[in-house]
Amino acid sequence: MGPRHVSFRYSIGNDVIPQVTQCKDLGVILTDSLCPAKHICEITVKAHRRANSILRCFVSGNNDLLVHAFVAYVRPILEYNSVIWSPSLVRDIQQLEKVQRRFTKKLLGMKSLSYSERGYDG
Repeated sequence: MGPRHVSFRYSIGNDVIPQVTQCKDLGVILTDSLCPAKHICEITVKAHRRANSILRCFVSGNNDLLVHAFVAYVRPILEYNSVIWSPSLVRDIQQLEKVQRRFTKKLLGMKSLSYSERGYDG
């Protein structure tokens, strides 16, 4: 026998509170399953966009400057409230790490190096 889904209708006065499967609170997407996958997907898309903007907008080819911009403008997106939605699945962790891996690969002189050889893994 599968899990039982008990459905209650809550109301305040005469107004019924709608049931939802997900909501966003303080910038974190919470689902009824409490799985962080939806939140991780949304923040990685936003982080990739921001990282690409840094690479396009900064005319300097100075890798240290670009990495500092990444740390200042992209990592906060990925780390915000991470205590709440901390990923435990390997695929979620890899999705988050992919943002930094892709960014460092696009830095000047880093394309042919492995991630650990690029030296920006922390």
